[in-house]
Formats: sequence, structure tokens, C-alpha cells
Amino acid sequence: MSDFHQNGNIATLHNLRSSDSNYLTRELMAISDTRKISLVLPSLFSELEGDALPHILDELSEVPYLHRIIIGLDQADAEQFRHAKQYFSRLPQQHIVIWNDSPRMKAIDDRLGQLDLGPSETGKGKNVWSCMGYMMACKDSAVMAIHDCDIVTYDKDMLARLVYPVANPTFPYQMAKGFYPRIGDGKLNGRVSRMLVAPILIALKRVIGDRDYIDFLRSFRYPLSGEFAMRTNVLPDLRMPSDWGLEIGVLSEAWRNFAPKSVCQVEIADAYDHKHQVLSPDDKTKGLSRMSIDICKSIFRKLAADGTVFTEEIFRTLKATYYRSALDLLEFYYNDARMNGLYIDRHMEERAAELFAENIVEAGHSFLENPHETPFIPTWSRVQSADPNLMEARRKAAHLDFEEAG
Repeated sequence: MSDFHQNGNIATLHNLRSSDSNYLTRELMAISDTRKISLVLPSLFSELEGDALPHILDELSEVPYLHRIIIGLDQADAEQFRHAKQYFSRLPQQHIVIWNDSPRMKAIDDRLGQLDLGPSETGKGKNVWSCMGYMMACKDSAVMAIHDCDIVTYDKDMLARLVYPVANPTFPYQMAKGFYPRIGDGKLNGRVSRMLVAPILIALKRVIGDRDYIDFLRSFRYPLSGEFAMRTNVLPDLRMPSDWGLEIGVLSEAWRNFAPKSVCQVEIADAYDHKHQVLSPDDKTKGLSRMSIDICKSIFRKLAADGTVFTEEIFRTLKATYYRSALDLLEFYYNDARMNGLYIDRHMEERAAELFAENIVEAGHSFLENPHETPFIPTWSRVQSADPNLMEARRKAAHLDFEEAG
């Protein structure tokens, strides 16, 4: 059970009920009669072989208010796609598996490429963007939720809490972002949020001064959570990042497109655990090392778009200020963990901070050397303007693939 904390920038909705867990489900069933709710599950084929997804499907099978579940499948061949169709067939809701690597989908990607509108790289961002396009082409959902397929501690109440703020027509929220404590196996998790995002936002405030955008990001208790819900009317103009800055990029879009009172964060779980990325200190193209670079670049790009001037000197100062802030926060995390009987490896935490400090400069160099880099996928509004038939073509291609899979 959480507290009544409010930060004054965005609304924080807490998990304060100690009983009657079906309360929101009953509310959502009534709402869904007139406001259809769809769920997007971006998935790698490898996640079908993991331990988390079977339990997620068990929980989702008991959700009565979902109109449709859209599974975006990456890194799968034809046989694996057929297996995936069978794997998800136990879902009682209307659902579809979109084979993102099918010949039909690749042909449509070629159409996008000819218009210079193709995503710069594959990954979760492109997967989510593709699923959004399918849902918009169906023209029957008022609310879209997104969460990952590797949540070990998944519970159907997480989804109810995530979608309710935007599904309730009397609430003003266009977007809800989930938050939760990152605890698992007796450890304090969430290293990138704790040891990169929190201290770099503190450091940026000290180095470049007050920015409303920085205050907005600092309002979120867990800015890197992958759980979002949005009203579908905002989706056509949403730019999806294609790199690992997806979560920060979506928050940046919320900052650009919505009034702060249209955004909330909602506590969706008392505990949360999922697949953990390796630190990858020796390879900056993988793991948390690449993630940290992409996150930093995403923040730098947004600040630059709002008028902040960056130089090599600023990035060197930012590195030093970040590192001092990270070590200060580490002391707080350590004490918090000890009070709650949790373990934290101070050596590994400091090692992560050292890597992230290096990657701040790396991201800064990349930003300065490639100021016109645009890792964002074009909005669906722009795609529709360039090729009015493409969205419907993707929907039809997805259905044909699904039907022919047997």
C-alpha cells in the first residue's frame, strides 16, 4: 500500500485498496460497453520459450473487458509464426498475431522505404508502432494499453489499474504510465532508472539550469517502465522512437503533445520483476550499455529541440556532476535497502555508475557529430498523408498471414 504523494506536475494515482480487487474490473466491464479497450503485446519469439509468458496468458484469459489483444511478433520464421498462432490460441478474446517478418510485411516496409518513411531500425519501437497502425486501421478501440511479455510477477489487476485512468470518460487523462517498486529475489532492482536517469536529471538541472521538461521527467517515479495506456485519439500524432530510448521518447512526446494535467502515473503493483539485461561494459551495442547511450541521446535531443545549446565542455561537466550525484543517491539506495532487509551490491552499482558516466560523454559525442539524427518513426498521420492506403494494406496483410498460418 502506497501513500498520498503528489508532485504537483502530474497526477499520481496510488494502490490504496486492501480488499475487493475486482472493483476496477467491474467498473471497466461497464465502461467497455461503449469504450473498447485493446492491449498490445510486443514480443520476441524467444519470449514464447520463457517462463513469464505462459502465466501472463493465464491471467489475461480471465480479463473480461478486453476487446482485442494484438501480439506483434519479431524475429520469427514461418514455422515459428505458426507455432505462435497456436501458442496464443487459448486467449478467449479476439486476438491476432502480427508476423512482422513476413514477406507481405516486408513488402509494405519497402513501400515505406520508397517514401523515405521507413523505420531506421527494427526493435520494440517499430513493433509497437506496427501494432498501433493495425489497431487504428480497425477503427473500433477507444483505449490502447501496452506492456511487455517478460513480466515474471504479472497479475491481471496490473492491467486494470493501468487502463482505468484513461478508460474512465470522466477522468481528463490522455496517457497513464505505470509505476511500481523494482524488487525481486531480495534485491533492489531497476539500476538504469536509479543509477542513470535519476542522477542525470539532477545533474542536468545543476549544469544547464531549470527546465520544465526536466521537472516533468523527474515527476515520474519509474520513468523507464514499459507499461502505458493511451486514448487512441492521440496515437496518429505520436512519434515512436525506434532505438532503446522508447520509454523516455514516449514521455517526451507526452510532454510535447499533452497538457501536464492530461498525463498521470498509476501504481499498478506492489512488486514487479522481469527479465534483466546484462551490463555489457565491453560492448556498447548491447545490454544496459547501449540502453544508457540511447536514453541519454533521447534526453539531449529533446532539450536541444527546446533551445538548449550543448558543447563538449557541457558534456564533460555533466559527466562529473552526474557521477557525484549517482554516488550520493547510491548511499540513499543502500540505506533504504538495508532498512527493508534487501540486498544491494555496492561494487556493481558503482561499476554501473562508472559505465553510465562514460556513456554520457559517448552519447554527447554522438549527438554533436550527428545533430540531424532522427531515430523517430514517422507518425501515422504523416504515413497516411503520404500513402492513404498503407495502413489498411498492413491490416489486410496481417489478417492474411494469420489466416494462412493454419
